[in-house]
Amino acid sequence: MTGKQKAAMLLMSLDAVTAAELLKGLPPEEIRDIGTELAQLDTSNEQNNKNNINIAREFCESLQSTQTKTFGIKSFFSETLVHAVGQDKASQIQSQIIKATEQKNPFMAIRSASIDELVLALEGEHKQTIAVVLSELDPQKSQDVLSLLGEKSRLEAVCKMTSIGTLGQEVKHRIATTVCQRLKAFKGETLPVKQEQSLRKLAVMLSGLEKNLRTQMLDEIKKQDKKTSEMIKHLMVAWEDITSIADRSLQEALRSVESATLALALFGADEETAQKIRSNISERAAATLEEEMSLMQEPLEAEILKAREEVVNPLREANEKDELRFVQRK
Repeated sequence: MTGKQKAAMLLMSLDAVTAAELLKGLPPEEIRDIGTELAQLDTSNEQNNKNNINIAREFCESLQSTQTKTFGIKSFFSETLVHAVGQDKASQIQSQIIKATEQKNPFMAIRSASIDELVLALEGEHKQTIAVVLSELDPQKSQDVLSLLGEKSRLEAVCKMTSIGTLGQEVKHRIATTVCQRLKAFKGETLPVKQEQSLRKLAVMLSGLEKNLRTQMLDEIKKQDKKTSEMIKHLMVAWEDITSIADRSLQEALRSVESATLALALFGADEETAQKIRSNISERAAATLEEEMSLMQEPLEAEILKAREEVVNPLREANEKDELRFVQRK
């Protein structure tokens, strides 16, 4: 570990004011070099491979929980650097830092891009390019991007990721440069709203109407597009609506749901929804539910979604009969 790397790690553990005081005695060139190391530490996925990096970052996190103004790469640009050298010089150094870090770590800009920007930039790209980018992201972000890519791109990229280790750094850097150029074209862009999202808003609006008027509206939509009409009916009640359903309505619906299904549906559910369901089943049913959950192995996401649909179906049936009551729709 170089002295500048150690200096960067030290600054990351200090509050912005103290860091600024330490930097005041350094020439701008050294501040720029330390800033480059800070940016590298802030975005690199390779820091786990360096001695003491994990320990240093844990120490930084413990400081962040007790200090109100801690030091990080953003505060380095917005506070510390300005205090040390002034606004004009800080802007110049910032540009130099960005250029230097991009040369040293071409994946920095890719890791900091939004999920929507990455999906837009990667869609239609070669499978090797997608695979390399996914391998450079943290696991959660990689999973989010992968889930939003087209099915063909998804399958090809996953298969290609098994051989990423055979690629040299030069090839990876060329790929990073290409993707960074594409990302500039999609800066600030977001993915189009899916039809289901827009129809959900319409469905919630229609569900609040009196039954005869709601039926009339759905019939009109059905004349134009039967599939869309059915989707709207389906979206009138969703899993996230459970906390907004009146207790009596929910109790009636839950009586027809088996404990094993309810246990699956509640796996990973938010506390508010889980508590709403538990408070609307009998003590005996609650005890059975807890036993089912204690014996259950971690299910697949598809199994959870299927179970939640089975919980919601009797609510949809009650809604069609105009027997479902809401307390306050979210």
